[in-house]
Amino acid sequence: MPDTTALTKSTDASAAAAQTPTTTDSGPTPGKPRSLWSDAWHDLRRNPLFLVSMVLILLLAVMAIFPGLFTSASPRDANLAEHYLQRPNWGHFFAPDWLGYDVQGRSIYARLIYGARASIMVGVIVTIAVTITGLVIGMLAGYFGGWIDTILSRVTDVFFGVPFIVGAMVILTTFEERSVWVVILSLSFLGWTSIARVARGSVITIKQSDYVVAAKALGASTTRIMTRHILPNAIAPVIVVATIALGGYIAAEATLSFLGIGLAEPTVSWGIDVSAAKDQLRNVPTVLIIPSVMVSITVLSFLMFGDAVRNALDPKMR
Repeated sequence: MPDTTALTKSTDASAAAAQTPTTTDSGPTPGKPRSLWSDAWHDLRRNPLFLVSMVLILLLAVMAIFPGLFTSASPRDANLAEHYLQRPNWGHFFAPDWLGYDVQGRSIYARLIYGARASIMVGVIVTIAVTITGLVIGMLAGYFGGWIDTILSRVTDVFFGVPFIVGAMVILTTFEERSVWVVILSLSFLGWTSIARVARGSVITIKQSDYVVAAKALGASTTRIMTRHILPNAIAPVIVVATIALGGYIAAEATLSFLGIGLAEPTVSWGIDVSAAKDQLRNVPTVLIIPSVMVSITVLSFLMFGDAVRNALDPKMR
C-alpha cells in the first residue's frame, strides 16, 4: 500500500511551486504584458539618438535657467572702442573674448549663453499652449461629431490655410513692442491645427473601442469617459507631433527675429544676433556663423528627440 501522506505532501509542494512566480535578475516575469509607456521607455533608454538629444537638451535647459554658471560677462555690455568685431581668441576657453565680439562690441559667448533663454522659453511655452488647445479642440470634434465636428473642423481648416510664418508676421506687426510673450502669443495662435487634426483622428478611432462602449453602457459621464478612457489612449500621437514641432517653433522664433519682426532689443536672442551680423559675413564670418550654428544645434536636438519618441510610441516603427 503506497504512503498517501508522503504523496499528498509531494503534490502540495509541486502545486505551491507552480503557483510561486519565478523572478530573474534580468527583469520582470517573462510573459507579463507591459504598457505602451513602459515599452516606449524601455526602447528609448537603448536609443543612442534619444540619449544624445537628451544630453544636448538638458545642457540647453541649464544654460537657459542658470546662465551665470557658464559666464560672468553681461550680454549687454558694449565697448565699441576696444571690442568692435574683435575676432575669437580660441586660447581663452569660456572667457568673454573666447568667441570674439559683435558689431556693438558685446561678447558673443555671453550672448550665446543668454540667448538660449528666449529660444527655449518660446519653444516650450508655445508647444504647451498649442498642445492643450489642439487636444481640446480635437477631442471635442472627434468625440461628439455631428455639427460640433463640422464647425471645429472648418475653423481648423481656416487656420491651417494661413501660412505659419506669414500669419505670425501679420500678427506681430500690429504690436509696437514685441516681447517674448507677444511672440509666444502669435505662434500659439496659429500653431495648434496639426495637433487638433491628429487628436481628432485618434479620438474617432478610440471612441469605437469596446471599453468606451462599455463605459457608456454603465452610465459613465462624458467627462469621465473623455478623461479616463479616451485621453490616456489618444495622447501618444499628440506627444509625438508636439515634440517634433517644438524644434520648429524655435526655428520660427529665430526666423522672425532675423527678419526684424520677432524679438527686438534689449531681448537677447540668437535670431537678433544673426540679423545684426548678416552684413559681416565677408569681414568676420564667425559673428554670423556662431549664433547660426547654435540655432541649428538646438533645433536638431529637439527634432532628434521627437524622432526618437515617435519611433518608441509608434507600433509601426517597431
